Amino acid sequence: MSQHVTEITHRLIPSPGGRIHLAEQGAGPLVLLLHGFPESWYSWRHQLPVLAAAGYRAVAIDVRGYGRSSKPLATDAYRMLDLVEDNVAAVHALGEESAVVIGHDWGATIAATSALLRPDVFRAVGLLSVPYTPPGGPRPSDVFARLGGDEEFYVSYFQEPGRAEAEIEPDVRGWLAGFYAALSADTMPAPGAPDPHFVSSGGTLRDRFPLGRLPAWLDDSDLDVYAGEFERTGVTGALNRYRNMDRDWEDLAAFHGAPITQPSLFVGGSMDASTTWLADAIKAYPTTLPGLVSSHVVDGCGHWIQQERPAEISRLLTDWLAALPA
Repeated sequence: MSQHVTEITHRLIPSPGGRIHLAEQGAGPLVLLLHGFPESWYSWRHQLPVLAAAGYRAVAIDVRGYGRSSKPLATDAYRMLDLVEDNVAAVHALGEESAVVIGHDWGATIAATSALLRPDVFRAVGLLSVPYTPPGGPRPSDVFARLGGDEEFYVSYFQEPGRAEAEIEPDVRGWLAGFYAALSADTMPAPGAPDPHFVSSGGTLRDRFPLGRLPAWLDDSDLDVYAGEFERTGVTGALNRYRNMDRDWEDLAAFHGAPITQPSLFVGGSMDASTTWLADAIKAYPTTLPGLVSSHVVDGCGHWIQQERPAEISRLLTDWLAALPA
């Protein structure tokens, strides 16, 4: 690593929703990194120094409702339009006019929507694990309600305020360990086992989590970081993202079917349901992501892609960034 790369620095910057916490390393063109559920800026800990050493100003934020960022009380303060405004505010507060935005899980959808709505600010977009699907189609709550038959899809399970909180918050550390394990390639349930994305009648998500073993990418100290943040903040801010999907559908009606035309990247894991369930979305990229530079499915990888395969994902990101127009 370059001797000129400084240590990760942390600070708070103003945003429309209060304050955004960010972790920053390096100098050069700005790359904004957005995490998913249930994580924090820390999910980019492997990529920050690599991007900085490659000559980029790498900034990973705590998304609104997470970590050290503000947590508005109103559920509708977590709609997608607000999160896009946060990202624009972050770019401008950092003294920049434009940035490359890269997201994982929910962060991928937030990154995609940021690029869609503000192409003047976000000149390229990278998506990890969750493919781009243009706004539109049926109302999301109707789609999720039809999944699973007698079982309840996890997104529907998250909708009622307080319900998932009652499962998670009495034992945040144990719940997170099980959730991470359930979606990791080396610890996920075997094929044919009950799907951890669904809840049985009267049950909980945790009923289907693997027990007793952390995935290889997650050690006790890493788990301590994640658990410590959610034990301090609770999980309502994080869950409120799911509780705004119908509002997003309404807010983005003018963009139904719209492609993202900036240069783009997609990387998914071959064992990640987010990638396999949305295989048709990947096939549609010639229409929905006409600026796609490269697309990759990493063999034998689960959902936590930049943590399960840090060196490979860092290489794919730096190669893509180096190929972008200046």
